[in-house]
Amino acid sequence: MVREQLVDGGLTDRRVLQAMEEVPRHLFVPKLLQHRAHQPSALPIGHGQTISKPFTVGLMTSLLELQGHEHVLEVGTGSGYQAAILAKLARTVVSVERISPLAERSRVTLAKLGVENINVLAHDGGVGAPDYAPFDAIMVTACAPSLPAHLVSQLKDGGHLLIPISKGREQILYRYRRQGQEVSIEQSVSCRFVPLLSGVTAEGEKRA
Repeated sequence: MVREQLVDGGLTDRRVLQAMEEVPRHLFVPKLLQHRAHQPSALPIGHGQTISKPFTVGLMTSLLELQGHEHVLEVGTGSGYQAAILAKLARTVVSVERISPLAERSRVTLAKLGVENINVLAHDGGVGAPDYAPFDAIMVTACAPSLPAHLVSQLKDGGHLLIPISKGREQILYRYRRQGQEVSIEQSVSCRFVPLLSGVTAEGEKRA
């Protein structure tokens, strides 16, 4: 999987490639689909959610440029697979999942693997995790209608925020960097994700 999908696809970050070799992807996939775990496609994990295809996981992880000292927020735990990859590359990871059964399932899987530097929270990912902020990097694994200002406020100065945003019928994966009160777009690529489920507006206010 790593060689044929990631390396041949152009990913070169050795730390990311090693992490994806070490984390057993099939354990994060429903048993009936485990024989497809290493195929180059997203797979359903229940509750209308998916585990992203391996190349997408590798690309997004590479774009965060983690060095090992970072405190990272993931919005959208899903299966827990992306969080497990991040845990290999960062100091600590806080992962937020709106759907409680998925949050609990990911906690169980991560515990079985002995992953200890992840805290999975079961609440609306749209609010982020203000009690654990600020973060060196934030990854959102679902598509938002716009850049959430309250997530930017939880990012350290100089940190990256990676998020898919809908542009009409298209989705674009943006990498932002916070510099003081300014936020600049550094990189973008077309993508496809499930919608970000949140009762919070882009400005951080709760919807009625």
